[in-house]
Amino acid sequence: MRVTGSTKPSKPFLLGVAGGSGSGKTYFARDLVCRLGAEKCALVYQDSFYIDQSKRFDHDGGAVNFDHPSSIDFACLAERLEQLKAGQRAEIPIYDFATHSRHPQTEAVEPKAIIIVDGILIFHSDIVRRLFDNLIFFDTPEELRFQRRLERDVKERGRTPEGVHRQFFSQVKPMHDQFVEPSRKFASRIVSTAAQYEEALSTIAKTFV
Repeated sequence: MRVTGSTKPSKPFLLGVAGGSGSGKTYFARDLVCRLGAEKCALVYQDSFYIDQSKRFDHDGGAVNFDHPSSIDFACLAERLEQLKAGQRAEIPIYDFATHSRHPQTEAVEPKAIIIVDGILIFHSDIVRRLFDNLIFFDTPEELRFQRRLERDVKERGRTPEGVHRQFFSQVKPMHDQFVEPSRKFASRIVSTAAQYEEALSTIAKTFV
C-alpha cells in the first residue's frame, strides 16, 4: 500500500523514515506527529531495540559499533511492528544510553492511524522493511550529519567531542557507506532538499487529516 490521493488507510499505516545519523529523519518524524497530532500517530525508534552492550561499552564509544546491523534486535522490532499493524498494543523496549542496557520496564505503544518508524538501518533489514507501507530516505551531506551528531552526543549523551569524532569516522561513516546508503534503493521517496522535505510532509499529512 502506498499513500495516494486523500483516501485514509483502514488499518494502521506503517511509515519507515530512514537515513544516516543526523540526516534529519528524526526531526521529520516528530514534525509529522506535530502536524497530525499524537492521537493519530505512534512513533517507534530503532534505537529502542539496541542489544544490551553494558559489558562492552567504554563510556566514550569505540568498543561497540552501534551502527552495525548486528547491534540491533531486528527480530524484536519486526515482532512489535507486526503487533501494531494488526491493531494490537506493543511493548517497546527502553534502552538506557547512559548504561547501554535495557530497562526491565517497557513502554506500551497503542496502534494509531499511522505508525512512524525511525532508524538508520530499518530498510537494511528484510524482516522489518517488508512491513512498511511507505519508505522515505533522507539523503544529507556527511559534514552536516557529523555536526548534528556531534552536538547531540555531547549535549544529550555525555560524550566528549574527541570521542564523537573518533567514533564517527571509524564506525559511523564506514557503516553508513556499507549499509545505510545502499538501503536508499528501497525507498519510495528520497528527501535531500528543503522543498522535498515539505512536499513529503504535506503528502503524508494530507492522507491522515
